[in-house]
Amino acid sequence: MAEYEYVISGGLLVDGTGAPGVEGDLAVDAGRIAAIGGTGTLRGRDTVDATGRIVAPGFIDLHSHADFSAEGWPEATTQLHQGVTTLVTGNCGWSPFPVGSLEGLRAATAFLHPEISWRWTGAGDFADVVDGAAPAINLALQVGHSSLRLAAMGDADRAPTPAELDAMLALLRRCAADGVFGFSTGLIYAPGAFAAAAEVRALVAEAAAADLLYSTHMRNESSALIDAVVEAIAAAEDTGARLEVSHLKAMGPENHGAVVRALELIDAARERGVDVTADVYPYTASSTTLTSRLATWAMDGGTDGLLRRLADPGERERVADALRARFGRDVDPEGVVLAALPDGPYSADVGSSIADIGRRDGVDPAEAALRVLAAHQGAVSIVNHAMSEADVTAALRHPQVSVASDGWVMRPTGEGRPHPRSFGTFTRVLGHYVRDSGVLDWPEAVRKMTALPAARLGLTDRGRLAPGLVADIAVFDPATVAEHSTFADPWRLSTGFDTVLVAGRPVLADGVPTGERPGAVLRKSRNR
Repeated sequence: MAEYEYVISGGLLVDGTGAPGVEGDLAVDAGRIAAIGGTGTLRGRDTVDATGRIVAPGFIDLHSHADFSAEGWPEATTQLHQGVTTLVTGNCGWSPFPVGSLEGLRAATAFLHPEISWRWTGAGDFADVVDGAAPAINLALQVGHSSLRLAAMGDADRAPTPAELDAMLALLRRCAADGVFGFSTGLIYAPGAFAAAAEVRALVAEAAAADLLYSTHMRNESSALIDAVVEAIAAAEDTGARLEVSHLKAMGPENHGAVVRALELIDAARERGVDVTADVYPYTASSTTLTSRLATWAMDGGTDGLLRRLADPGERERVADALRARFGRDVDPEGVVLAALPDGPYSADVGSSIADIGRRDGVDPAEAALRVLAAHQGAVSIVNHAMSEADVTAALRHPQVSVASDGWVMRPTGEGRPHPRSFGTFTRVLGHYVRDSGVLDWPEAVRKMTALPAARLGLTDRGRLAPGLVADIAVFDPATVAEHSTFADPWRLSTGFDTVLVAGRPVLADGVPTGERPGAVLRKSRNR
């Protein structure tokens, strides 16, 4: 009998395809899955007893912002405890590259509280820096539209000149040549929100020509959600792009239920031959920057432009009035909760809503929000409670919807109250929506975390359990897997994962990080 480097023995092998699990052994050699056989048929120099456990491909998170945190915490502790082995970054129109004006890009992304050195200008040298940090897991990069726009034309609320559009297209081609997997838009975030449909389509066409995935945080996720879905599908249909609708949701009580119609539009487009899917996180609250609740025009000129408006009494009232107009429709002031912000007068109010702050300060919630923004340089992260459980469940059940976190916190402890999705997206699906609620079964849930996202990226060597594929593998206990992070107490790691391998090397063993860091930035041109 051949002796392999590593054998996981006696577990229920759930291969990622959606097929029922089969008990057996899995062998690893030289970073790859070497063999799969019946229980007790494979021998290894190192053996893990997986009896009573599910053995799955390592999870692939299609929607992460960890390009702003992986360099600062390459150990990726929050991810290892969820079985995540690959993070797809550069979402919502934001990536740390290309760098034109470093000051402008740093200011625009300050709400993510980046833990990065900014020692690069493009995708290739960014990847080299992250590789140099020796991450525990893999990253697959995308380039963001807002970052391209800032580099080519700054943060003005206007259409690009032909030369500026050409500059964006050239930067996108450069990123594609450097091995990024996708192009993303964030059409509620300035400056991406200033782009008309024609600009977006030109960039999507360039992305399609380079065989990049087009991931979009759509132009609207509330009262005009359906129009935004139509716009996104039209861009893909006109250009032949592969489309990923990011974190599908309907914000605000009057819009609850619209996710069902959005899924119907996706199904209809697929029937016409459009390559479109979506992803979802398993929570009824989002997390973003407080500036995203403002009228788009308020961000003309970026954060500096906003702060100038807030210093002008007339302009400040105009910004406040536009925010008030959203109250009761798609923004609930009681549900807009401060999550993180730089040191300043409202630092102690993390965990409070803008309604709470307004009551304490004797002002209405709109003025409270503007006071917080002005006092903290516009770099205010929020958690926004505004979605319905029925919509989340509808999206999770859809066969073309992946599980994705929209998170970016990699370290196990820190400041503020970040959204629990960084700590518990995948374990919440497995524990709550599979084991406890029966919304999904184990094979389908695993498929939504592995083979489906791998196919969206064009990764052919990951996302399934099969001989010859990269040995990114997660082993968990279906009886105990659980999230523990909450909105009130987010800094709590998930449990239930015993063993996680990245490229055949154990990064989690007996539920504890090993200190091994074999991950890398994957390049589309030479997939590992």
